[in-house]
This record gives sequence, C-alpha cells and structure tokens, in this order.
Amino acid sequence: MPNIGIIGAGTAGLHLALLLQQAGVSTRIYTNQTAEQVASGRPQNSVSHHAPTIAREEAMGVNFWPAEEYGYQVHYHHLNVPDGPPVFRGDFLRPSRVLDYRIYLPRLMAEYEERGGTIEQRSIEPSDFEQLARHHDLIVVAAGKRSFAEYFGERPDVSPYAAPQRHLAVGFWDGVAQTEPRAVTMSISPGHGELLDLPITTFDGWASALLCENVPGGDLEILMTQKESDDPEAYRRLTLDKLKEHHPTVYERIDESRFRLMRPGDVLQGAVRPVVREDYRLLPDGTVVLSLGDAHSTVDPVTGQGANSASFEAQVAADAIIEDGVVDERFAQKVALRRRERVDGLSTWVNTMIATPTPPQLQKLLGAMSQMRTLCDEFTENFSYPHRNGDMLATVDRVDAAIARHAALGTDPTDGKAS
Repeated sequence: MPNIGIIGAGTAGLHLALLLQQAGVSTRIYTNQTAEQVASGRPQNSVSHHAPTIAREEAMGVNFWPAEEYGYQVHYHHLNVPDGPPVFRGDFLRPSRVLDYRIYLPRLMAEYEERGGTIEQRSIEPSDFEQLARHHDLIVVAAGKRSFAEYFGERPDVSPYAAPQRHLAVGFWDGVAQTEPRAVTMSISPGHGELLDLPITTFDGWASALLCENVPGGDLEILMTQKESDDPEAYRRLTLDKLKEHHPTVYERIDESRFRLMRPGDVLQGAVRPVVREDYRLLPDGTVVLSLGDAHSTVDPVTGQGANSASFEAQVAADAIIEDGVVDERFAQKVALRRRERVDGLSTWVNTMIATPTPPQLQKLLGAMSQMRTLCDEFTENFSYPHRNGDMLATVDRVDAAIARHAALGTDPTDGKAS
C-alpha cells in the first residue's frame, strides 16, 4: 500500500487519515497547529454534521457525540416580509449535530495519534511539495490556505463570483431559548441577509450559534464590519437590535438579561468567496498532489455543508486508494469523477442561495415550501445530500417539477410550529 502525506488537520484531513488508518495504509498529517492550540483558539465555524457524516464517524469509531443526545432533527424557516407566511417546518429522516470544533478536532487528533498515527507540526507551502514527495507516494492538500488555493487554480464554470456575496458573523450565545423540538431556525430578511440559529454543544454546554449571513451594503453588514473585540457590550446591544428588527422569531426567544457570549471572544467575523478548484496537479516526478476539502472547494456556510463535503471527499479518496493501491494520475481522475456530481451540485445550490437579488426559482421554492410540508421535508432532508437541492434549484422548470410532485400531498408546513 502507498504512503500518504496529508496537509491539514481539519475534517477532510482527519477523516481521510482515520479511514486509511483503519485499512492499514501509512499516513502522516502535517499541520501548523497543535491540538492544544486549536482547543484554546477562537471559534472555527458553526457547521452541522448531517447523517451521512455522522454515520461515517460511527464507522471510524469516533462518534463520541451521538446525535440522539447532541443533535436536532428539524428546520424552521421564517421570511421576514410584510404579510409573509408563518414559520414553516421541515424534518430530517435522521438527526444532525452541531459541535464546537475546538472540542471536535482535538479529540480526533488525539484518537488518530492513539491509534499509531503521526501528526507533525509544520507549516507547509507549495514549494515544499517536491521535498515531501521524497517521503510520500501521494500528497493530499486538505487545508484552505491562500497559497494552496492559488496552486490548484479555480474552475470558473462553478466559481461565478469575484467577491464574497455575504459578510459573515457567527457568535456562540447564551440566553437564547431552544425551540421545542430542538431545531435549526433559518430566518431570511430579503435584501439584508439570512440568520441561522444553530443549537451547538460548547465547552460550557448548550448555546445558540447565531450565524449572520449579511448582504454587503445591507443593514446587517455592520455585524461583520463592527469588530466585537473593540467594544463587546456595544456589539452585544447591536446584535440584539438587529435581531429584533430583521429576525424577530429568533429575537422573541432571547432573554436579554442572559444574552452574552459563552466565552469572551466567541465570535468569528469575515467573508468567504465560494470557489471550486481543480482536482489535482502533478509534480515533475509524476507524484499526484490532490486537493481535498477546503483546498478543493470553499463553501459559503449558508447551507452548512463545508465539513460534510470535506468528509464525503475524504471517503471518496480513501476508497480509491484502498481499491487500487496505486496513487497515479488515473487514481486522481477517478477521485475527480466520483466527487464531481456532489461538489458541483452543492456549488449550484450555494450560489443560488446567496445570489442578489434572490433568483426567481428560489423565491418560488420558498413560497411553495411554506405551503407544502412534504416539499419542505424534502428540502430539509437534502441537506444530507446537497447535490439534490442543487438539482432542484438549477432552474425555474426544475422547481416547478418539484412542486408538481408534492402538490397532491401538500400538508400544512406549520404543523409542529416552534414554541
């Protein structure tokens, strides 16, 4: 079996390493942070792990946070428009889970090392690849560093945006009552942005990860541009004011006297440009350098897919390595083909969700979801299979076809409204 060098200790790198470790394939992870540094750092994301990812964790023996205890199985949706529909609900077939990555990644790093794996703390640049190739038969780049993005280059057919379409702010907040049943709430304020209220397990227990996806130039953009660290109390008040105006169904669950960050600095502010990059490059000696996870696809978090996509790609790469035992260009082509439908479909979905103005097919789908519970359930379940939502939202005709499938089954989507 080949020897694999993996750059990056995020979901893609760790899942690939653990999968290969189970199959007896030699691996080494290179990362610029220790587990202790990750655990003591700022929040990394607020990503959900959906059922296929959790099943993969179970198969790897690292499902330490069962979704039945730590998860949720419902999405609530709200459109903040005059005379808009009431909150409408969609259900998953199996639960999802949100966990602070400062807990998750160090635990998986420890597990990999306890099983005999080696993690080397080292900063890697593309100029180091040829040297690494003297020690490894395959180099997998699973980190979202700018130099790696430039190394692989973009696929313009699925990377339409020249700049981020949302300015992001996510904080882990106390004082937000959970829905019953526990759920993610997606609130949309047209022209200003989206809010995802995610029930997250943190070092200090349950919190609400409030992910604000703010339209550049809109009223909510200030949640990204005004730095929380400059004046934490002013930022707390600003957040409350903006939630009250733009996302009232979340605001009504807030106890203002308890509303504060779980820990000082538990905020991440920035922007992401969604991009899909080339699958691989060859070094002069023929060694494959494979892009994986964030190095392959940068995903706006509005669909909660970054870690799930990374885990899926890790499985695809691991399967191909184990099947063939050869990591040549044919191997890289197989990985590219096997993951393309899902990656490109997710790209279509994300790019539609964050387009401004809102595309007609998305307007039509949301309107229909507010009237058809089964359609809302399908859209929700497709978070586990994101290319399906990409298929559904590709054109108005495809949305019409989805609506037609559910028209005869339409039940009240407000059944089980959040309380």
